[in-house]
Amino acid sequence: MQSLTFITFDRDLKGAREIKETLGGIPVVRLLGECDNADKFLADVQRLRPSAAVLVLDPTNYENDLLLVKKLSEVSSSTVLITAAYNCSPGFVLASMRSGAREVLQLPIVTEELHTVLNRTAEFYESVETEHKSGRVIAVFSGKGGVGVSFLASNLAAAMSQQTMLVDLNLQTGDAASFLGIEPKFTLTDFVLNRNRLDDSLIGSMISQQSPQLSLLPAPLEPHEADDLDATSVTSVIHLLSRKYECVVLDLPHTFDPLCISALDMADDILLVMSLDIPGIRATKRALKVFGRLGYPSEKIHVVVNRWSKGTAVDLSKVEAHLNEQLIGLVPNDYRKVIESINLGRPLVQAEPSSKVTAEIKRIAAKVNGLSHTVAPPRKGLLSGVFGRQKPEVSFELMELPESA
Repeated sequence: MQSLTFITFDRDLKGAREIKETLGGIPVVRLLGECDNADKFLADVQRLRPSAAVLVLDPTNYENDLLLVKKLSEVSSSTVLITAAYNCSPGFVLASMRSGAREVLQLPIVTEELHTVLNRTAEFYESVETEHKSGRVIAVFSGKGGVGVSFLASNLAAAMSQQTMLVDLNLQTGDAASFLGIEPKFTLTDFVLNRNRLDDSLIGSMISQQSPQLSLLPAPLEPHEADDLDATSVTSVIHLLSRKYECVVLDLPHTFDPLCISALDMADDILLVMSLDIPGIRATKRALKVFGRLGYPSEKIHVVVNRWSKGTAVDLSKVEAHLNEQLIGLVPNDYRKVIESINLGRPLVQAEPSSKVTAEIKRIAAKVNGLSHTVAPPRKGLLSGVFGRQKPEVSFELMELPESA
């Protein structure tokens, strides 16, 4: 099933809490927001255009709220409208359908019934030509710090051929603005605090633009400003940006907190960055296990080695066997040029367009965007060709690598 986004309406929030708790256990479902006010709910559905909107109604006094259902069906035809109630009567079900609801959900929730509703919602949503096609969301993540995630995220965003937004989700120590040479006026906190009125005009006035194709939504300027952010609000912002930009790149911290997991859930692709040393390989293995428990499909994960050096004599085929993943890229180690680009506040792919680092990042960007057929090298050239001729200097047995320190 494809990823589905939901928003709920409930005047007393009791039913919405039950729905939130139930949907929270389903990996492909993401809750964008909760409302107890009809006008705000109408505005949010029009602004966010979720896959589905769930309205929890009083089955004994629902006439006025069904007017809201009817209005929603007129202004947001791509959103599946679902009414829900405790003790649904046949009259309530019939009136809901006549008002424009596609599904009626009985509360308390019956798991089998909910799955049926979700499957039908997914089928409908796939068949509808939405007014705004969602852009691709790419998360750049590592299981440990110090492997160059922010460098890769900023350069990957700069290498994209589409209109791209880089979002810095390192809430306490985010530094993507300095990588792009930007002095931002607004940050992610400002977006979240104003998310209920964000439209194209306001978004345009609040983003920081690095080039005609690259924009930035920076992390909070002060650590305490992160207190205003939670998983649901950040998810809502990411979803909204994916409606405006063809590509959204997320620069993530190396933690599995609720906010980071919500961002990973939203991603179409995860670029898992690793270093070719024992701590880096171990951290990558742990991250892959977490991704498996979260239910992420294997095609969503792409492992990249950063700071690769020809002098490193690790057998890459053994690394792949140990991780049970193919490596999609080896970003060369060029310390001098990388540091120069960071100090200049300009992505290396812009500052050094002919460098080997730039060539590999552009190749990875094309591959993640589904254009790998236009860029060589093939797998044999990537692994055997660049590695097979090197004389081993050091080695360790990956298949016996311990899982923890």
